[in-house]
Amino acid sequence: MGLLTDIRDSISRVTTRFFEGPNQEPKRIGIYGPPNAGKTTLANRIARDWTGDAVGPESHVPHETRRARRKENVEIQRNGHSVTIDIVDTPGVTTKVDYKEFLEHDIEKDDAVRRSREATEGVAEAMHWLREDVDGVIYVLDSAEDPFTQVNTMLIGIIESRDLPVLIFANKIDLDESSVQRISNAFPQHETVPLSALEGENMDEVYDKIAEYFA
Repeated sequence: MGLLTDIRDSISRVTTRFFEGPNQEPKRIGIYGPPNAGKTTLANRIARDWTGDAVGPESHVPHETRRARRKENVEIQRNGHSVTIDIVDTPGVTTKVDYKEFLEHDIEKDDAVRRSREATEGVAEAMHWLREDVDGVIYVLDSAEDPFTQVNTMLIGIIESRDLPVLIFANKIDLDESSVQRISNAFPQHETVPLSALEGENMDEVYDKIAEYFA
């Protein structure tokens, strides 16, 4: 009986591999966008929904994420599709980090200078990940802000030059001044998905699109 069981189990494993295809490494999906667009809030929402864990601390203070954080092996199952990704929550990309931004949040000058230096280094790290180490991009924009900026245009251009799959997420639709259409008009060549990562609004569509685009 032991031999028959072993043979049956071996046949089962071979059959499973035949129908499911070869195992694939998780795809590294970078979460990009300007500071305070809600990138870490979204990363935490995805990670908590599918693993129960968070990626990093959230804050209203700009540049709270100053080093890339990674949550591995996040399996998302939607409508018969399954995709396993590594979430890479990157620092907000900007052309300049001024320590005075931190002073406005009652942070002491020495700490503000340190944070601004770390945030500048974080921007460089985020750009390295984008050019070398990600397989796809979730680009998060604050739908209450003007998307027509130098940084957004530059980053979308780099993403396109690398031919990476990209989803644009119009975040913060819970705000009265939100305009998803404005973001759609800014980047009509890419699909825009509205959501509120903070409130969990429209996350079903978010997960549908992630499973579709990054499978």
